[in-house]
Amino acid sequence: MVKNVTKLYYPIKESIESILPIVDEYIIALGDCDPDDKTLEEINSIQSQKIKIIHTVWDLEKYTRGTENAHQTDIAKEHCTGDWLFYLQADEVVHENDLPIIKERCEALLNDTEVEGILFKYVHFWGDYNHRLISHGWYQNEIRIVRNSPDIHSWESAQSFRRIPNFDGKDYRQQKNTFKLKVADINASIFHYGWVRPPHIMQSKNKSLNTIHKGVQAVEEEYKDRSNSYDYGILNRMPLFKGTHPAVMKKMIARFNWADQLNYTEKELNSNREKHKHDRLKYRLVTFIEQKLRGGKQIFTFKNYIMIRKGK
Repeated sequence: MVKNVTKLYYPIKESIESILPIVDEYIIALGDCDPDDKTLEEINSIQSQKIKIIHTVWDLEKYTRGTENAHQTDIAKEHCTGDWLFYLQADEVVHENDLPIIKERCEALLNDTEVEGILFKYVHFWGDYNHRLISHGWYQNEIRIVRNSPDIHSWESAQSFRRIPNFDGKDYRQQKNTFKLKVADINASIFHYGWVRPPHIMQSKNKSLNTIHKGVQAVEEEYKDRSNSYDYGILNRMPLFKGTHPAVMKKMIARFNWADQLNYTEKELNSNREKHKHDRLKYRLVTFIEQKLRGGKQIFTFKNYIMIRKGK
C-alpha cells in the first residue's frame, strides 16, 4: 500500500523489483497521491505484467490513529490469489541472495497448515547506507509472509498481522478476539531503508506519518517550532554495515548526496536536539546488555507472534 512515496523518497521501485522474480503477481493499493507525486509513473516504469494496481482513496477520518495503513494493506491483500502472501512496505527491500531461500521455505511449509506466517530478520539503516541501527527500541523480527486466509488481517498501523475471525473491517487496533499468528522463522532478512533520506525529506516524511496517526491539526501544532531538517544525531555511534546491499539499490545508493548534512563526529553538534529513543540512557544500557551479554537476544520486548520450530 502506497501514497506519495516518490516525493517522500521511498525506494518503491527497488522494493517491488527485489521480490518480483519469485512472485506470481504483485498487488499494489495506490492511494490518492498529491499532484506533484510520481508514484504511478515510477511503478509503471517497471513494465511488468505481474503488477496489478488497485486505485484507492484514503479516509483518515474513518480510519484514525494510523489504521488507514492497515486498511489499505487489507485492500491489497483481498485482491491476492496466491497461497502465500509476501507483504513488503515501500521502504523494505529483499536481497537477491535470499530469494531462493524464501522460495524453498514457502514450498517446504506450504502444506504445514499449523504455520500461519513466516518471520524475517531485519536490518535497519540510519541516516545513510553505511550505518545500522541496533537498539532495544527497534524490532529485530517481523512477519512478512502470511497465508492467504480471510481471517488474517493487517493489524494496528500495518506493521504486522493477526488472525481476527469475523472482523468488521473497522477497528484495526482491537485487542479482543484477535490472535497472534503461529510463525516459523527463515534465514533471510528485510533491508529497511525507512530512515535513510535527505534530512529535509525525512522531516516531511515524519510529519506525514504523524498526520496519519494524530490528525492534521495536532501535527501542525507539534511541528510549528521544529526545524525543517531532521537531525539524525551522531552517526559514528552506530555500527557500520559490513554486508552488501541488494543489487536493486545500486542506483539509489549512488544518488546519496547529503553526507555534509550528517554528523559523523563523536561530539553533539546540536545541543537543542531532542534525543532519539536509541540515544536515551535506558535504551543504551539495555541494548548493551542484549548485544554484549545475551548474543543479541532482546529482553522485555513485545512479540506479536507465536514462534513454532520448523527446522530451517
